[in-house]
Amino acid sequence: MKITVAALTEPGSTVVNKTGGWRTFVPVVNHKRCIKCSLCEIYCPEGCIRQIDGLFVPDLDYCKGCGVCAHECPRKAIEMVLEEK
Repeated sequence: MKITVAALTEPGSTVVNKTGGWRTFVPVVNHKRCIKCSLCEIYCPEGCIRQIDGLFVPDLDYCKGCGVCAHECPRKAIEMVLEEK
């Protein structure tokens, strides 16, 4: 049995490698319900939600669809929807 060991050779590799393809569910933001509390941005483990022109928008190139943003949103302005590929 051969065991292969992997290691990260460079920090910040998640910025280089787009991880959005891993996702099954995609966050859909209802901007009318959003109160701009920024909790989605704060709690996103990938740091892929940014405020753009006053609206919080997930970067789908990096969003893994974990749903933490939807869970933490106090107004339930984010819905996780099955993504069609």
